[in-house]
Amino acid sequence: MTSDTFLNSIEDNFKKATKYIQKIYGKDFLPDDLADQIMMANATYLVRFGVRLRGRIYTFTGFRSVHSDHFEPVKGGIRYDILVNQEDVEALAALMTYKCALVEVPFGGSKGGLIINIKEWKPEELEKITRRFTQELAKRDLIHPSQNVPAPDVGTGEREMAWIADEYKRLNPTDINAWACVTGKPINKGGIAGRTEATGRGIKFALKAFFENDKDVSKTGLTKGLEGKKIIVQGLGNVGYYAAYFLSTEDNAIITHVIEREGAIINNEGIDIQSLKKHLITKGTIKGYEGFVESGSEILEEEADILIPAAMEFAINRDNAERIQAPLIIEAANGPVSSEADDILTRKGKIIIPDLYANAGGVTVSYFEWIKNLSRIRLGRLQRRVEASQMQSMIDGIEIMTGKKFPNEFRSSSIQGISELDLVRSGLEDTMTETYKSMSELWNSEEGIQDLRTAAMIIAIKRLVQSYSSLGI
Repeated sequence: MTSDTFLNSIEDNFKKATKYIQKIYGKDFLPDDLADQIMMANATYLVRFGVRLRGRIYTFTGFRSVHSDHFEPVKGGIRYDILVNQEDVEALAALMTYKCALVEVPFGGSKGGLIINIKEWKPEELEKITRRFTQELAKRDLIHPSQNVPAPDVGTGEREMAWIADEYKRLNPTDINAWACVTGKPINKGGIAGRTEATGRGIKFALKAFFENDKDVSKTGLTKGLEGKKIIVQGLGNVGYYAAYFLSTEDNAIITHVIEREGAIINNEGIDIQSLKKHLITKGTIKGYEGFVESGSEILEEEADILIPAAMEFAINRDNAERIQAPLIIEAANGPVSSEADDILTRKGKIIIPDLYANAGGVTVSYFEWIKNLSRIRLGRLQRRVEASQMQSMIDGIEIMTGKKFPNEFRSSSIQGISELDLVRSGLEDTMTETYKSMSELWNSEEGIQDLRTAAMIIAIKRLVQSYSSLGI
């Protein structure tokens, strides 16, 4: 076992899956040299740039790593954090490669980061920094609608993506596809409905797919269905919030614990996630909310049916893995379970729904946004009214045939037509459902694969091998 770093954890998982592939398909299918080529990052760019702020020049360091460009553009978020470093950026870029291959999104893997404490800067200063970072990346084609398309990540969001898109458009005023240079934009700047919620909703769809599979559910000792399941959520950022909100309001799951930096909220009867999020936004802390306790990561070890680490890498590691009680863990964050913890948890019979599948909702809907930008038309715009008219005609026919009125509660929802949000959610659910079926089928095959992560990696790597082979590599 290698040292327990994020990049090494991903490489450990890759090597484990590679051994199975070579056993199942033979070394001629995946020779060691090709495996090494796939595993390593193609290129990592380090840029340093100065920005005049507050009467002096501040120098910032940023990264953009391209792990694999077997498909272009390559795709991956830009992270703003004081802890950003080259190794983690390369690890996240590799994860993006496998994630896109797994869910069959035709992108290569990339990632970016800027070393910055966003709390130290005013919005207008962050905008100036972001625009300078964009210039540095764009002139190297590290932001480009057909080559490298960033998205939000930790410390960035719609606002930063709008700044990046606007700066790229300013630098390339004749590029008709300029707005496709980045995804995760606001709706009024070429974004797509459902992108903000996408990763969290993807978590819900992943759990739904799992709980619809009787054989997989039986491995956890849990009963079928999400209703009444007790859930611990670590992190109430974008992903953790939407996952918890949808699971509690749409599936009647019970969020019993929410962990944040200052402590945790505990309510065994169920936490009102929307109310808690509002408190967090208003106060800047979860302190003062009913059920607050000054506890830390030990809350991860409490009893629950499902554990959702949605905050940081290595939240579950070799130091606490033995004490994790939840039988089912779904990785909403990137790399929340180290490879050593993974081995411990698997040995204990815990089931882990891995990050390269579980949080792929973001890149899936980013793909939809990119397509929307290239086509320059809102999804559903051409067919929505036709569908509504056809449904109205069908309802009229049913009423004539039966002599009864169609129920009003179904009429309005039936004739409103399919919106962009409906199409995005439908496409996301289909992606998560079909991907899980392929993972589960391989996991339950006679090949002796021990866990879902390895099954997911095998599928992803197999597709990468086929793509590389078609390129003559």
